[in-house]
Amino acid sequence: MTERAVLHIKGRVLVGPDDVRDELWAVDGRVTFERPAAEPSATLTGWALPGLVDAHCHVGLDAHGAVDRDTSEKQARTDRDAGTLLIRDAGSPADTRWIDDRDDLPKIIRAGRHIARTRRYIRNYAHEIEPGDLAAYAAAEARRGDGWVKLVGDWIDRDAGDLTACWPGDALAEAIAAAHAEGARVTAHCFAADSLPDLLAAGIDCVEHATGLTEDLVPAFVERGVAIVPTLVNIATFPRLALGGEAKFPAWSAHMRRLHARRYETVGAAHDAGIPIYVGTDAGGSLAHGLVAEETLELTKAGLTPLEALAATTWSARAWLGRPGLTEGAPADLVLYEADPRTDLRVLAAPAHVVLNGRVV
Repeated sequence: MTERAVLHIKGRVLVGPDDVRDELWAVDGRVTFERPAAEPSATLTGWALPGLVDAHCHVGLDAHGAVDRDTSEKQARTDRDAGTLLIRDAGSPADTRWIDDRDDLPKIIRAGRHIARTRRYIRNYAHEIEPGDLAAYAAAEARRGDGWVKLVGDWIDRDAGDLTACWPGDALAEAIAAAHAEGARVTAHCFAADSLPDLLAAGIDCVEHATGLTEDLVPAFVERGVAIVPTLVNIATFPRLALGGEAKFPAWSAHMRRLHARRYETVGAAHDAGIPIYVGTDAGGSLAHGLVAEETLELTKAGLTPLEALAATTWSARAWLGRPGLTEGAPADLVLYEADPRTDLRVLAAPAHVVLNGRVV
């Protein structure tokens, strides 16, 4: 008989914000709270959390488009070593399905490839199409992905010299209905406000960045249960982007600066109204991987309590994505810290141990 692999976790196991256990075991890669007959091969101590969630990340993507496997693996390892063990990949042109066969890399929930309007997004990133094809592409990406589809809701319109909505409302309604019929949820990249009313009316499930969220739109987000993933570490780059485009697109540049200036106020108003908010870094493209701790702290600057921000990258985020935390029989994906992250989020930047599928990595 083959000996079962057992890892013992002791200290404070944060199954939920108020559900704290003294210990758990990882047996053959799965969580159990019942002491196994076999002796553990190792015992780790500390404050244990479910593996962190980055709900907006891009593995397989850099500033120029798809990257090779070695680069994708390096990106995934960087996120893993920062404690991110579950990623919602919010659009990538690279095929990263091979990662699913690796038990030493984070688990990925894919949204397929971005769907954008022709010449209205970053080159080599998206399917670039016209509105008449949107529903067909949304259905196809729903079948390719892991329950999500990613639309580009707005981008700079060079003729207008500013951010404008990319899609007419009827095309959005048809596309989102097609994705829903395939069992997928739909999210959209949105910086400005213009695209949001049509997306809401069409049944969007989530909005990325959401810097254009205005007071008059907040009730509709609440009524429809639409979540936001603010990616504040990415929004911090807006002033640099604005400076680079100021000479050619002054209106866009000024708009980006305004969105940046009220970023904390925008997220704070969403939080106060009860809009679900989750941690996402927008890693990939031009942004570094491994920023989940920094993004979690950013949410507290917008008014979330440390515990709310922590939930947005652990318990609440996993529930939203339909993935288990530290529950009986779940994959033993967890991170240990030397202090209580509920009271000091800064400890998230220094994991003491990362355990993936019951193995210390």
